[in-house]
Amino acid sequence: MKVLFLDESGDHNLSVIDPLYPVFVLGGVIMDRDYARTEVAAALDQFKMTMFGTTDIVLHTADIARNRAGFERLKDTGFREAFYAEMNALMARLEYQVVSCVVHKDVHLQRYGLAAVDPYMLSLDILVERFCLDVGAVAGGGVIVAEKRGSTLDRGIELAWLNLKIQGTRFMQAADIERRVRGLHLRDKKENIAGLQLADLVVSPIGRHVLGKPDKADWAIVESKLRRSATGKTDGFGLVVLPKK
Repeated sequence: MKVLFLDESGDHNLSVIDPLYPVFVLGGVIMDRDYARTEVAAALDQFKMTMFGTTDIVLHTADIARNRAGFERLKDTGFREAFYAEMNALMARLEYQVVSCVVHKDVHLQRYGLAAVDPYMLSLDILVERFCLDVGAVAGGGVIVAEKRGSTLDRGIELAWLNLKIQGTRFMQAADIERRVRGLHLRDKKENIAGLQLADLVVSPIGRHVLGKPDKADWAIVESKLRRSATGKTDGFGLVVLPKK
């Protein structure tokens, strides 16, 4: 069975647009579920033990960047360099596909006005379509896991998932979605799920790249993992940028 772990970067709210980061990114990693539970989980635990002497720490980009929630040692330049070198090596070594959708919120709002679809819901449709294509015509061959974001937002995600199973998407019929994907499950960050942490690590590099900000070493790794067409194309397959020009 395949699993798609989802995370996001940026705010989906169209009424609040940060001029420094005017995009919303919904992205994730696709891998075999047994591989996620065994090798990926073990690799992340080993990394945490090596760097922090404990596995009871959750890799979260916001906390890493702000040297908080267990990442205070990153204030030390030498430790920070070693941390990123090891983390990048880990991200490169593991086997997974990256799939993502980036919405330029300002352009999206200008183009569609009051009819503009919520960026999270729009992106979810895109990612579910591509995940279903990867799962193939296998009944119950996939499952989606996303991080909880609060009761109100969680209800919105659950309703969006229900709508996908009832109405489908532009390119994927509802019956195919319901048959191929067992469900969308929301899990708490505190559960320390390896796949969700890996998804967290890939979304920020995507957002930076699409905005034209200087790429860091992690972008090259993420780019190499993007879902591709048979000819190696990533645009529209592993990376979808909306609105289309």
